[in-house]
Amino acid sequence: MSEIDKRNRLSEEPFDYQITKKGTILIYYNGEQIKIVKDKEAERLIARIKEDEDNVSAIQLLLAKITGNFKRGNEKIGKNKRK
Repeated sequence: MSEIDKRNRLSEEPFDYQITKKGTILIYYNGEQIKIVKDKEAERLIARIKEDEDNVSAIQLLLAKITGNFKRGNEKIGKNKRK
């Protein structure tokens, strides 16, 4: 894990998730919803989360990978629009 998370940001547990009754997964970053995962991709993600239920750092890494590279330049514009 040290090679992947060199700055140790995933130890702060910035990601959270919620599984809905329909099987959709809502992924949150620092309390804000950033992604919705549906259908087959959601089924695969739920299975992988259940495999690693006890390993919080593995789940954080999994959520980070599924959200992709979402913080690249547009987050400041979004913050200013909400104010």
